[in-house]
Amino acid sequence: MLSQSESKGSNIFGDKAYGSRAIREYITSREGSYTIPLKSDNHEPWFVDEHVYKERHLIECFFQKIKWFHGIFTRYDKRDDSFFAFVLVAASVILLK
Repeated sequence: MLSQSESKGSNIFGDKAYGSRAIREYITSREGSYTIPLKSDNHEPWFVDEHVYKERHLIECFFQKIKWFHGIFTRYDKRDDSFFAFVLVAASVILLK
């Protein structure tokens, strides 16, 4: 999934499971940065901005709210453009509430 996205200049959020050295090196080799918390058994600590990581909660809540729309959850639309349009409509409805 990371190979399909443009990570240059991006900050990649991840949970503790994505804190392996290989993933972190891959992100930095693509000129991106990462915000991934440390596992409790980690022996090579790195800097984690806790304030930025807490904003990940907003993203998780958005995906939970967008699952309320049955068409998105079940992926009835076969074409990518119509699916994306429905995601935009759902996001607009969520923001207007």
